[in-house]
Amino acid sequence: MLQTSPTCPKIELNGVIKSFGDKHVLRGIDLAIAPQESMVVIGGSGTGKSVLLKSIISILSPDKGSIKIDGKETVGLKGAKRDEHLAKFGMLFQGGALFDSLPVWQNVAFKLLQAQHMPRKQARDRAIETLASVGLSSDVGELSPSELSGGMQKRVGLARAIISNPEIVFFDEPTTGLDPIMADVINDLIVKCVKERGITALSITHDMASARKISDRIAMLHEGRIIWQGTRAEIDNSGNPYVDQFIHGRAQGPIKMQVRHL
Repeated sequence: MLQTSPTCPKIELNGVIKSFGDKHVLRGIDLAIAPQESMVVIGGSGTGKSVLLKSIISILSPDKGSIKIDGKETVGLKGAKRDEHLAKFGMLFQGGALFDSLPVWQNVAFKLLQAQHMPRKQARDRAIETLASVGLSSDVGELSPSELSGGMQKRVGLARAIISNPEIVFFDEPTTGLDPIMADVINDLIVKCVKERGITALSITHDMASARKISDRIAMLHEGRIIWQGTRAEIDNSGNPYVDQFIHGRAQGPIKMQVRHL
C-alpha cells in the first residue's frame, strides 16, 4: 500500500536569524504555514514582525537559516529566479502605500501594468472588477487616493494585493488606523478574499480582534523567537504567561515595556 506524504508547507522557515549590528532581531525562527492556511503572527512593537515579513519577501536576506516556498529554498535568489519568486506574492501594506499621483484604478493595476505589461484597457477592466470584489464601485477607480477615507484606502490596498491572483498574500497590520466597525469590515473582506481565492495568508498584527477573526492559526513572536503557536481556539488557554498578558492587554506580567521616564 502506498504511503501518502504530508502536504509540503507553502511557507517554511527554519533557524532564521537576522541582526543589524549588535541588535539581534530574529533569533532562530521556525515556522511552517500550510497551503491555503491563514497564519497570524502577533507581538508587540519591535519584536521583529516586520523583519520576519521582509525576510520572507526577500527584501531582507537572513544572516542564517532557511526560507522555503513550496519546498524550494529562496534565500539568495537573484535575477529571473527572484522575480519568479516575487510573482507569487501580494501585499497589503500597513499605511496603504498608494501613489497619490495615480488614480485609484492605476494603483490597483500597478503590477499588471509595470511587471506584466498588460494593455491599459485590459488592466483597467481587471482593476474595476477587483475593486467590485472588495465593495467599491467603478467610479472610485477614477478618484485620487487623497479623496478616499481610510477604510476605502484599505480596500483599494486589498484590491491591489489580490489583483494578480497571487498564491500568497501578506497583511501588514491590516486594521491600523481604522475605527472598530471599519476594522471588522476589512477583516471580513480579508477572510472572504483568502477563502474564495484559495490564498495562503500571513498577517502580522497587534490587534487581537483582527487576529481572532482572520486566522486559522496564531503564532506569538517575542524577542525574536516564536514562543507559542496554535489554533485561534487554543489561544485563550495557551498556558503561556507571555501570550496571556498580550492577548488581554495587561500592563503587569513577564513582558516589560521600555518606558522612558522624564
